[in-house]
Amino acid sequence: MKTILKATATVGSMTMISRVLGFIRDMVIARYFGASAGADAFFVAFKIPNFFRRLFAEGAFSQAFVPVLADYKEKGGRAAVKQLVDAILTRLGGILLLLTAFGVFGSTLWMWVFAPGFVDDPEKFQLAADMLSITFPYLLLISLVAFSSAILNTYNQFAVPAFTPVFLNLVLISFAIWVSPLLDVPVMALAWGVLVAGVVQLLFHLPFLKRLGLLPRPSLQPNEGVSEVKRLMLPALFGVSVAQINLLVDTVLASFLVTGSVSWLYYSDRLMEFPLGVFGVALATVVLPGLSKKASLKDWKGFEADIDFALRLVLIIGVPATLGLLLLAEPLIISLFYYGAFTEQDVSMSGMSLMAYSFGLLGFILVKILAPAFYARKDMKTPVKIAVAALLTNVVMNLALIGPFAHVGLAMATTLSAFMNAGLLYWSLVKQQVFKPLAGWGKLWLQVSAANIVLISFVFFLRPETSEWLAFSAGMRLTWLLGLVMAAIVIYGLVLWLLGIRSKKVLPSHSSVSK
Repeated sequence: MKTILKATATVGSMTMISRVLGFIRDMVIARYFGASAGADAFFVAFKIPNFFRRLFAEGAFSQAFVPVLADYKEKGGRAAVKQLVDAILTRLGGILLLLTAFGVFGSTLWMWVFAPGFVDDPEKFQLAADMLSITFPYLLLISLVAFSSAILNTYNQFAVPAFTPVFLNLVLISFAIWVSPLLDVPVMALAWGVLVAGVVQLLFHLPFLKRLGLLPRPSLQPNEGVSEVKRLMLPALFGVSVAQINLLVDTVLASFLVTGSVSWLYYSDRLMEFPLGVFGVALATVVLPGLSKKASLKDWKGFEADIDFALRLVLIIGVPATLGLLLLAEPLIISLFYYGAFTEQDVSMSGMSLMAYSFGLLGFILVKILAPAFYARKDMKTPVKIAVAALLTNVVMNLALIGPFAHVGLAMATTLSAFMNAGLLYWSLVKQQVFKPLAGWGKLWLQVSAANIVLISFVFFLRPETSEWLAFSAGMRLTWLLGLVMAAIVIYGLVLWLLGIRSKKVLPSHSSVSK
C-alpha cells in the first residue's frame, strides 16, 4: 500500500504541475479568444485527435498492452519485452500513419461527423476543418508518447509520463501570446501549437526509453504478444473510453446550440478534469500495472486488497473534491477565465455546466479505478457490455435533457452515464467474486461524512457572493480562491485526523498482502 500511495503521490504531483499550467493555458485562451466562433472551432479541432488519442492510445491500447507487457516482464525478461515493443511499434505506427493521413486530407469529412451543427456557419465550419488538418498529426505523435508511457509505467517510472503534458501547455501558452499576433487568423496559432507540442513531447520520452534499453525499433518478426494485444484491444475500445465518447457526443450536440456552447462545456470540463487528472487518473495509472502483476502471479488476496485500498482513497479524496467543485463553480470560472473576451454570460453558462459535471466526478473516478480490475485479468467482455449500456443511456439522456436545459443538460447526461457505468462495474466485480469490501467501511463512511459536513459549512459561509467575485481584481480573486481552497483542505484533513484516520490506518489489517 505504501507503494501505491507513493506512486500516486508522484504521479499526482507531476499531474498537478501540468494541470496548473493547463489552467494558465486556458486563462490565456479565454483572455485572447473568449467563447468566440474561433474558440469553438479550435476546441472541436483539438478535441477530435485528442478523443482518438484517449480512445485508442491511452484508452484501449494501454489497457490491452500493459497486462501483456507485465506478463512478458515477469515471465520472459528484458529480451522478450524488447521483442514485444519492437513488434507493437511497427503495427501501431502503421495504423496511426494511415489514420493520420485520413484525418489530414479528410478534415472536412471529420468535421461533418463531429460538428455537424457548424454547417450552418460556413466560415466557422471551414476554420474548424482547416485547424483539424493541422492538429490531426498530434494523434500520431501523442499515441507514440502513450506507447512509451505504458512501457515506463510498467517499469515503475511514473514521473516522466505524468510530467509530459506540461510541454503541451507551455507550447500553447507561448503560441497564443507570441505567435497569434503574427498570423492573419490569430486563432490558427493554437492549432500549430498543438502540432509542435506533440513533437516536443515525443522527443522528451526517447532518452528515458533508451536508458531502459527499450527504445523501440521497427520489426516485422511475428510475436504472439501482438495477437494477444489485438484480441484484448478491440473490446476495450468501448470499455475504457465511454466517458470520452460521452464527452464527444456532448460536443456534437452542442455544435447545434448557440455559439459559445462548445466553449462553455470545454471550460467547465477542464475544471472537472483537474481533480480527475490529479487524483483519479494518477491512481488508475498506478493501479493497473500493480493489478496486472498480481493477476499474472495469481495473488488474488493482494489483488482484492489493492482495489479496496484504491476505493477508500476515492471516498476520502473524491467526495470533498466533488463538493468543492459544486460549491465553488462560479468562483472558479471567474477567477480563472473572467478576463478579456470572456463575459459575465460566459461565467454563468460555464458555471452551470460545471455544477452538472461536478456531480459526476465520483463516477468518472470510480470508472478509472474499477475498469482496470477487469483489464488486468484480461476480461474485456464485461466492461464492454457495461460501457455500451452507459453510452446508450448517455445518448438517450442527452436527447431528453438538451431541449429544456441546453448545454447543461448535456453535462448532466454525461454525469448520469458515468454513475451508471461505475455502479455496474462495481456490481459485476462483486458478482464475479473478484472483490468484496474488506472490514472497516462503515466506520470510514461515518468519519468521511462528518469531515465533509464541516467542509461544506466552512466553504458555504465564507465564500463571497458571485457579485463580489466579479468585482474583485484578478489578484484578489486568486488570493481568495487559493486561501479558501487551502484552508478547506487543511480543515478537512484536520477533522479526519481528529476522527482517527491516518495514512497507515486506511487499510490497517490488510496492508501486508499487497506489498
